[in-house]
Amino acid sequence: MLKFLKGVVGGSSAALKDLPYDIGEPYSTAWGSWVHHRGTSEEDGSPVSIFSLSGSSTNDGHLVAGRNGVKRLRTVRHPNILSFLHSTEAETADGSITKVTIYIVTEPVMPLSEKIKELGLEGKQRDEYYAWGLHQIAKATSFLNNDCKLVHGNVCIASVVVTQTLDWKLHAFDVLSEFDGNNESSNAPMLQYEWLIGSQYKSMELTKSDWATIRKSPAWAIDSWGLGCLIYEIFSGIKLSRTEDLRNTSSIPKSLLQDYQRLLSSMPSRRLNSSKLLENSEYFQNKLVETIQFMEILNLKDSVEKDTFFRKLPNLAEQLPRQIVLKKLLPLLAFALEFGSATAPALTAFLKLASWLSTEEYSAKVLPTIVKLFASVDRAIRIGLLQHIDQYGESLSAQIVDEQVYPHVANGFSDASASLRELTLKSMLVLAPKLSQRTISGSLLKFLSKLQVDEEPAIRTNTTILLGNIASYLNDGTRKRVLINAFTVRALRDTFSAARGAGIMALSATSSYYDANEIATRILPNVVVLTIDPDSDVRSKAFQAVEQFLQLLKQYEKTAEGDSGATGTGMLSIPGNAGLLGWAMSSLTMKGKHSEQTTVHTPSSSSAPLASSSNTITESGVDLTVSDRLPSSASIDGWGHLENGIGDEHDDGKDGWDDLEPLEDATQPSVLATIQAAQKLPVSLSKPNVSNSRSKSIIKPSKDEDHGAWGDTAEASKVTSKQSISKISKEDEVDPWGAIAAPVPKSSSKPQKVKSGEFADDDLWASIAAPPPTMGSKPSLAGRGRSSRPTAPKLGAQRINRT
Repeated sequence: MLKFLKGVVGGSSAALKDLPYDIGEPYSTAWGSWVHHRGTSEEDGSPVSIFSLSGSSTNDGHLVAGRNGVKRLRTVRHPNILSFLHSTEAETADGSITKVTIYIVTEPVMPLSEKIKELGLEGKQRDEYYAWGLHQIAKATSFLNNDCKLVHGNVCIASVVVTQTLDWKLHAFDVLSEFDGNNESSNAPMLQYEWLIGSQYKSMELTKSDWATIRKSPAWAIDSWGLGCLIYEIFSGIKLSRTEDLRNTSSIPKSLLQDYQRLLSSMPSRRLNSSKLLENSEYFQNKLVETIQFMEILNLKDSVEKDTFFRKLPNLAEQLPRQIVLKKLLPLLAFALEFGSATAPALTAFLKLASWLSTEEYSAKVLPTIVKLFASVDRAIRIGLLQHIDQYGESLSAQIVDEQVYPHVANGFSDASASLRELTLKSMLVLAPKLSQRTISGSLLKFLSKLQVDEEPAIRTNTTILLGNIASYLNDGTRKRVLINAFTVRALRDTFSAARGAGIMALSATSSYYDANEIATRILPNVVVLTIDPDSDVRSKAFQAVEQFLQLLKQYEKTAEGDSGATGTGMLSIPGNAGLLGWAMSSLTMKGKHSEQTTVHTPSSSSAPLASSSNTITESGVDLTVSDRLPSSASIDGWGHLENGIGDEHDDGKDGWDDLEPLEDATQPSVLATIQAAQKLPVSLSKPNVSNSRSKSIIKPSKDEDHGAWGDTAEASKVTSKQSISKISKEDEVDPWGAIAAPVPKSSSKPQKVKSGEFADDDLWASIAAPPPTMGSKPSLAGRGRSSRPTAPKLGAQRINRT
């Protein structure tokens, strides 16, 4: 046979041009004279089944019956009947003999007898699977007999095939004919090709060719007999060889025995209708059949029934045959989730069942469904995906995460639900390593910048932890710009103690990314303050961090002296670094929101954030342009004016921290720029009649002079206080991060001279940078505009009211 097929495909390819499929190896069994082959589509390589039937001439009886089968299979459609794809008929020459071959292409299936051996089911699981299969074949025969008034004629184990999802389907329609019950007196054969039926499968009236009795009998009489033969063959495990063997009922389950005997009744009129078999038999009432039936009519169930079913499904699946669960239930679950008929608990069951698959099958069958679900508008589905991201996140490729998953996940950062925002944040621990640098810098850091000032303390804390964990995936420039500012200015000054502790831990875990100058001037001054924190856990971590960073500075000193034993910039670990993320989660669970109001005691007062912001701007000499628009809504986190939410700022191409003005390395502007900056302040900063500012002593005016020169200002300050506050708010709108910027320390050292236009592009993060430690020397009191630092303003109105 193989030689013949090779000749067909290779020797006469022109005759098979209408068959765009590749014929593979044949199965060992098939119905009648047909040969059942494996096959693949030439277009996309998808698997198919190809049935071939050959004859010596066009009028060969088998070929005539085969053409009837092709016509019937093409026109009869039912979920439990084999799906038809393509057919053709070709003439092939084998030497001097010409053969005619019919080809039928169907969905990929396997003979039932071979599939039963492959599954190897036993006991209860075998009976449940057989019950499901017989249930499907009974529905197929009921459809043919009761709905279509057709007679299959040869229902047996050879006429049943199994799909890739382990469904049983009926085929072999060569004998199929209409039931002619109107002409009861006629003795003409009703089944034109009944000679193809094996004698062991024929009922008594069909063996006798008693067509009159057959026409008087119900339409289901012949196929009910065949259904009884199928039951005997699958439970006995052998092919029926004699009709008398049907009396051996030792292998038939007791719950099915009575119905089995009624199917094989000697009187055709008393045989059991296959539709009644489905209704009456206790055999079909088992967990597998009920579970699959529920899934098939899921759209008809209400939400309460769905939730109850899906919550029980993971435990129920443990009791069902594993192969049936993976090949039948799992595809049904995936279909229901993709098209919205399943509720959120179905996702948990889906992921539980999917965990039983191999790596290759998981990637092919599960991941495409998960990627589609990220686009779901159902918030419960999105929450379920984020809660279980650790189960499938590692299996997602970097390209899929960056292009298909992250754009949908990022919507959760700005969601109104705090739980969804936090779950989105935690999911980044799995997804961030797979994101491109463009996505991290252009999108992710924007969202994290806003989440660091979120109203929920748990979200603020976990944002700090996430930044510490993904620091290794940032490029050097981004790390320099983001980490210290995010950890010191925001995390260490948070009103929530767990957030402050998280900031210390994040600094320690990322210590290898900081140089000696950053440690000495920006990190240690902020960490040392927390050694007197009200929270004991924060104090303990602060002491550990101080010790670690001091050790790093000592190593830098040895390196500078040329000590060969120095270890460079390697990170010294402190207790708790390895469990950074887990620590943050547990801390949030234990502490809760009630400790959010705990304040941090620092040398600088936080009672007047706007005033401190103005002083910082003045000393640094930043030239501000007051905006005409009203300030946006803001929330105070205890340390300054911070904007909440993720608004239009994300459209400016920055990552959320880039709008901060430089501070640490900025040099003093020109005299003219200083005067212009002073003029734009809401309150006059110097007396207009004082001309000699070079003197080290300050001239104290008389009471009359004070009243004449400054009295109006003092009076006006009371009347226009609201206007001044409004102006200050407008100035903050220009630099919303200036309120949390640390003031420039007073120092007698001379700043490095840099052109006034260079500081804005030098370090965009410096305005929220921690100040270097204050030096012991006093600042110079030289005249305004002639020294490197302007003299602090003295307001006459304040002196008048100081009593």
